[in-house]
Amino acid sequence: MTSQEFKKEFEERRLKVEEAIDRLLPPEDARPTIIHKAMRYSMEAGGKRIRPILLLAAHDMFPSEADPFPACVAIECLHTYSLIHDDLPCMDNSDLRRGKPTCHKQFDEAMALLAGDALLTYAFQLLAEAYESRPKIAAGLVLDLADAAGSRKLIGGQVEDVLGERDGKMTPEKLNFIHHNKTAALITSAVTMGVRLADDYSPDKLDVARQIGKNIGLAFQVIDDILDVTSDAATMGKTTGLDAANQKMTYVSLYGVERSREIAAELTQKAIALCQNLSPDCGFLKALISYMQNRIN
Repeated sequence: MTSQEFKKEFEERRLKVEEAIDRLLPPEDARPTIIHKAMRYSMEAGGKRIRPILLLAAHDMFPSEADPFPACVAIECLHTYSLIHDDLPCMDNSDLRRGKPTCHKQFDEAMALLAGDALLTYAFQLLAEAYESRPKIAAGLVLDLADAAGSRKLIGGQVEDVLGERDGKMTPEKLNFIHHNKTAALITSAVTMGVRLADDYSPDKLDVARQIGKNIGLAFQVIDDILDVTSDAATMGKTTGLDAANQKMTYVSLYGVERSREIAAELTQKAIALCQNLSPDCGFLKALISYMQNRIN
């Protein structure tokens, strides 16, 4: 796949995800309007839509009659909820997200907290309603998303992150736990959810999807750590320098920028090598994984 072909396909899929978000979210004039405006404000703020596009890439390799877009919106709802809560004053206290004021700056802290809660809840409502006629698929999707977002993974990673800041006793083992669970778990679920949309996937394929997701998810966070110190708010669309300001242990603080780049490249190559085990028709997924490594924001 050429670079131009990838860019064209990526943009086509991104636009379809944007359309699905607009179509499937509760309308902002539904009562109480402020919460639905806040939900849409953060969901429609843009972004690359990496997780839903990963889901679509996996789904394309295992095509089925199941509509993938409710699952795309559900995972983006959950991701956006986590960003809203991460940005709150009690967490990272960020003013900027996706180039716009964060939800608590645009509305207020209480509405941002509730908007995040509402998006988290709506993700599972959407999966249950959209795949009601396909109970096996619905159950698998709910399992993957709930597992990724729960106390042992996404939230667990956030807890360890907060505790590490409080006591200053961060270790490489803790950092690895945080990155694998706070970031990589949800990215992994994007790949596995795409596979689960097919009626005839095998457990072996699901296991390969998990391995791919873990590698690219960890690489994604390592790149984030690098960009936090090498980029700026205008490029990133969010506040930078917070890791150093909050004295967080990151891959950069532990290994330096150059070694961190090498680690991200190694993880990316592992993921790309595994793609062929998932499906011979993996050109777009390979290109997407490379794009994730080389992103600038």
